[in-house]
Amino acid sequence: MSVQSIIETVEDADIAVAHEAAEIRHHPVTQALGHLSEVADQPPMLALGAVTLAGGLLSGDRRVAEAGARLLASVALATAIKTAIKRTVVRTRPHVLADEGRYETGLMGSTDGPFSSFPSGHTADAVSAARAMARVYPGAAMPCYGAAASIAAIQIPRCAHYPSDIAAGALIGVAAEAAVDRLWPQVAPALDVTLHALDRIEPLRDVRRRVAEAVPRP
Repeated sequence: MSVQSIIETVEDADIAVAHEAAEIRHHPVTQALGHLSEVADQPPMLALGAVTLAGGLLSGDRRVAEAGARLLASVALATAIKTAIKRTVVRTRPHVLADEGRYETGLMGSTDGPFSSFPSGHTADAVSAARAMARVYPGAAMPCYGAAASIAAIQIPRCAHYPSDIAAGALIGVAAEAAVDRLWPQVAPALDVTLHALDRIEPLRDVRRRVAEAVPRP
């Protein structure tokens, strides 16, 4: 089987799924879950990483700071990769197919939202974030992966992406986080230096001590 025939087979399957998904696109549950999945959009994910990193640094909690740094870097890299691909590959989204009966693919065409179905950025960001958190907090792996899978899955019935868009986004997320993990040994010393420098700031140390005293120990 040639590469072209494989691509055509995948596209046929994607289109068939999109037609079925269009039937429940406007269902209240689909719309509600779709709105919730927007947490995996680029700005909220980057903000989550930045806030987690800042919280870890200010509180002196290295583990929290590492989780934030890994999440921020992984999502940023996943976003860069998916953006580069979206600027190269043109594919109309399922809602265009549902509303207008139009399906187009190509290279180096329009980068407008309706033409940027491939790959799924929400999936890429959600998967990269989930894997980053699971690296630092293995006990939270299942909830993180479950949330990422749910975010990815809802993109199909809401007619935002085809199944192959989701698969590509997941691969990007895995690859981005793996790249960050591979580089982490070179980044970790900078995090330790920053934490040590902040620990030498007397007012900040006082705040940390008061917070520690106020929080009941298990």
